[in-house]
Amino acid sequence: MKKDLGVQPYLFPMPVLMIATYNDDDTVDVMNMAWGGICAGNMVSLNIDEDHRTSQNIKARGAFTLSVADVAHLKEADYFGIASGNDVPDKFARSGLTATKSGRVDAPIVNEFPLTLECAVEECRMEPYGFHVLGRIVNVLAEESVLNAQGEVEPEKLNAFAFDQFQNGYYAIGPKVGQAWSSGAELNK
Repeated sequence: MKKDLGVQPYLFPMPVLMIATYNDDDTVDVMNMAWGGICAGNMVSLNIDEDHRTSQNIKARGAFTLSVADVAHLKEADYFGIASGNDVPDKFARSGLTATKSGRVDAPIVNEFPLTLECAVEECRMEPYGFHVLGRIVNVLAEESVLNAQGEVEPEKLNAFAFDQFQNGYYAIGPKVGQAWSSGAELNK
C-alpha cells in the first residue's frame, strides 16, 4: 500500500551540477545546484534563486559552464552549496580547486571536474517558481580518463554522484544495469 506524502520535490536521482561563472572582478564563482538539467538536444535549463551571486553573474556575462562533480571532489562540491558567493567573496579560492577560462564562452572551466558543458545564455526570466535560465550548449569538454576507445564518455568512469531530496544525501552512481531502448524490447512483441 502506498502512503500519501503530500507535495514534495521527490525525484531520485537528482543531478549534482556545478554552475561556474565569473564575478564582476573576474574571480571565479561556483554554485552547487540540483534543480536543472538537459531540456533539449543542445539546451540546459536551470531553476535557481535570483538573489544568488551566480544568477547576477549569468545576467551580466551571458554565459556559464555546467559541470558534473565527481566523488573525488564531493567535499568541494558540497561546499559550493553551503557557502554563498554573496557572503564569501573568496569561496572558490577556499575550495583549493583551479579554473581555466573557456575559449568559447565568458565563463570558467573548473579543471578538476571531469565533464563540463560550456553554455551561452539564451534566456533568463523570473517565473512564479524561481529564476529560470535557458542555456545553449556550445561545447562539451571531457577528461580523457573518462572516455572509452571510441572517444565517448563512459558514465562509470565519471565517478559522479547524485543528490537525494528525501534525506539530503549524496549517492555514488553505480554500474550499468541495462541498455536503453533494448532492455524492454521483448515486451514490444
